[in-house]
Amino acid sequence: MGHAALEVADIFRLHGPAWRQAQRDHLSLAQLKVMSAIEQCRSAALGGHVLRCNGCGTDQIAYNSCRNRHCPKCQAGAAQRWLEARTADLLPVEYYHVVFTLPAPIADIAYCNKAVVYGLLFDIAAETLLTIGGDPKHLGARLGVTLVLHTWGSALTHHPHVHGVVPGGGLTRDGEHWIACRRGFFLPVRVLSRLFRRRFLEALQQAHRDARLQFFGEHAPLADAEAFARWLAPLRQCEWVVYAKRPFAGPEAVLAYLSRYTHRVAISNSRLIALDEHGVTFRWKDYRAKGRTRYKAMTLDAGEFMRRFLLHVLPGGFHRIRHYGLLANCNRTA
Repeated sequence: MGHAALEVADIFRLHGPAWRQAQRDHLSLAQLKVMSAIEQCRSAALGGHVLRCNGCGTDQIAYNSCRNRHCPKCQAGAAQRWLEARTADLLPVEYYHVVFTLPAPIADIAYCNKAVVYGLLFDIAAETLLTIGGDPKHLGARLGVTLVLHTWGSALTHHPHVHGVVPGGGLTRDGEHWIACRRGFFLPVRVLSRLFRRRFLEALQQAHRDARLQFFGEHAPLADAEAFARWLAPLRQCEWVVYAKRPFAGPEAVLAYLSRYTHRVAISNSRLIALDEHGVTFRWKDYRAKGRTRYKAMTLDAGEFMRRFLLHVLPGGFHRIRHYGLLANCNRTA
């Protein structure tokens, strides 16, 4: 199947029915709904409408979109609508890009506890930024934060992290004055990382005490409080990855970045190369390599490709874009 025409929907339509049958005990209702939506998107199954040219009388059938937030075909329009609404919120200041990543052991238990662990990732990342930003030793200002959740690495592996877009400064406590960051410098990354690690582990332990976490398979013993405490201990010592990139080159660059990131799905159709007897071949970026060797092709069995794609289906009603501080919905207009 040629590169130009290949879509995730083609893979699901061709290999989905047999794979679903084999995996029926391992797929959630949400994952089944996503598969069905992507398979039916812009096909006769969802209905459509006829477009007629008044000049030549030619008819063209346009099938309806599924509008599922995990569908590679439906996100461009949603991103554009969201962006237009956000343009009015941009401030004439430097903007910074901050990323908070969960260590691999926590990513492993997050898969069966998505709503709890992803929710903590959002809230603790935002709390960390607002706390350090509000500390007079650093900035002493009330910040605004927009966070976007991504759960994938380039090879479709489970890699939960949030991308933060933060104005380079904030308001004084009385709300009367703007305090700007030092030019080109946001907040000390090591300080952010340490507070994020401490607060996240505290909140995760509290979630365990409240019986809000579930454990299966090899992680089943972690349901015991003492076993969970032992499992957490090494995570207090290792470095947690938090990094701040260079500031964006003006507010327009912030919008360009957000348009690429806010409504991204695990893999875009444009990265697919082939679907043949070998499986699904797609482009991916190896972040450990340098230069041109970063960009590689990977081939996965169709079943493994679908399994990895569906790792990233979010719980129903879970918001993957959230605003905090000055940018929270209750503050943004003012």
